[in-house]
Amino acid sequence: MRIDLHSHVIPPRIVEAIAGQPQTFAARIEGEGNARRVVHDQGYVYPLFPEFFDPAAKLESMDRKGIDVSVISPAPPMFYYWADADLALTVAGLVNDGVADMVAARPDRLRGMASIPMQHPDAAVAELERVVREWGFKAVEIGTSVEGAQLAEERFRPVLRRAAELGVFVFAHPYYVGSKSGLECHYLTNLIGNPLDTAICVANLMFSGALDELPDLKILLAHGGGFAPYQIGRLVHGHKVRPETHAHTKTNPKELLRRFHFDSLVFDPQALRYLIDLVGADRIAIGTDSPFDMADQTPLDTLAAVPGLTHTENHELCCGTALRLLGEGR
Repeated sequence: MRIDLHSHVIPPRIVEAIAGQPQTFAARIEGEGNARRVVHDQGYVYPLFPEFFDPAAKLESMDRKGIDVSVISPAPPMFYYWADADLALTVAGLVNDGVADMVAARPDRLRGMASIPMQHPDAAVAELERVVREWGFKAVEIGTSVEGAQLAEERFRPVLRRAAELGVFVFAHPYYVGSKSGLECHYLTNLIGNPLDTAICVANLMFSGALDELPDLKILLAHGGGFAPYQIGRLVHGHKVRPETHAHTKTNPKELLRRFHFDSLVFDPQALRYLIDLVGADRIAIGTDSPFDMADQTPLDTLAAVPGLTHTENHELCCGTALRLLGEGR
């Protein structure tokens, strides 16, 4: 079985809500048919591919990629971290119930992942508990930052703790609006900004003591963990020589790195080989990022090209890691 843990949707419920009330949702749907696109007041513009909202189109894409099961997660623009509590909860409810609708269309091949209003931690916990109770979700997608605030901040600790208590794994995915200084050109906001945001998130979770405090928390990192795995030696050295890095934790960063799980979305077979050697295949799962243009359209070819990939490693990447995170396997 091949399971994709990084596959995005924008369910019909939220698409219809945006189309009907563009001012309320600070976004609009432009165009007709397959030429439709989502335009957010904050600056996001992207095509509304059928795969985002049509389960049949999602399955057709999965078949082309050789994927048997996808855990579908909201596209990051649906986080709405800028919104007040009422709007944030409304969006989360529409998105999550919409994800559940799509899963119900093909429960043999789709699993659901929720979005929660992290900027309002009490509301986030309530929505998390609801989707677990009503829909049985085993995963929640959270931005690597929340309007500039780091997940390691104390105010988010109750949300992360509740996820751990519920046995829900957290998919940490980069989120920010607009651009960053020095990244305005050449699509660097995504190409460098996304993996950079993940690396910052990882370092803060490590050095804040959050991972020590939450030993049962399971976090899956998008895009192969960003830059963090490839500069882990620098974090280890800094932890030895700088007092700021070990003020809240004595645990070696390399040990803490194995607290995370990683998707396979690094595009280069040699880079994936390095990640396997560093953290173990049992911490890595397939991720495609479909249907965005930064998706891996041939994930199984990527795995096949990894130097020296063993049968056991391939099994872990294809399904072993994912099944354990979902609570469907050992």
